[in-house]
Amino acid sequence: MNEDFTGAVPTAAVLIDGAGIPGAESICRHGVAWYAARLGGSLLSLLSVVPDRGLPALLAEAISRVTDEHRGTCDVTDPISPSATVAMLRLSDGLVEYLVLGDSVLVLDRADGVPLVVSDPREVIISRSYQPLIEATPAGSDEHRRVLRELRAKRNQPGGFWVAKDDPRAADEAITGRCPIAELTGAVLLSNGASRIVDRFRLADWPGVMAVLASNGPAEIIRRVRQAEARDAVAADDATIAHCTDLAAA
Repeated sequence: MNEDFTGAVPTAAVLIDGAGIPGAESICRHGVAWYAARLGGSLLSLLSVVPDRGLPALLAEAISRVTDEHRGTCDVTDPISPSATVAMLRLSDGLVEYLVLGDSVLVLDRADGVPLVVSDPREVIISRSYQPLIEATPAGSDEHRRVLRELRAKRNQPGGFWVAKDDPRAADEAITGRCPIAELTGAVLLSNGASRIVDRFRLADWPGVMAVLASNGPAEIIRRVRQAEARDAVAADDATIAHCTDLAAA
């Protein structure tokens, strides 16, 4: 099951990359895919009807809404309850506003040919420090679960990393910005399974990715990622791309 979500309305796009670990079923009966879809759907609704609030405020509201939906049936505060990373953009008054929370990636294709890559490195940096322990313990073992739980406990904590989960204050930690629509030829939102083409497998740089998207579309990026995963015996990750074009026409 793909635990990512992506969707768009005429002036905005959202990508959600759901996250969970084994054992979360006992914490939340709904699951990661449910959380990602609910969060994404709530964001799209808010983006459509509340155009005058900032993106962090809309994300905080969406987190609160989804948390309230399952607070009575699930342990929403447990470190392994479902969470998600977020990338979103909105067109408003001649500007593109953007937000990234967690390890999703947003790339703005600028007319001068140098893409602006928006990413939040905190989760990657902290996860990398735990990788030797994760790889040294058998998957499914108590020790493996303990290490994963310890890593997840770094979420939404000062000095840790920030994701959408149960605390709407995480939205204030998002990477945000804006730029004139006239400076852009397009934009792309990628889950970290898709951004592997650049940051893990080094199959292309970001200008190269934008060129492939323009000529062959998102399916070609994902095909190349799947080939690299098979070649290197790397477990496949959900890979989702939202490619936004003709921004000035929106």
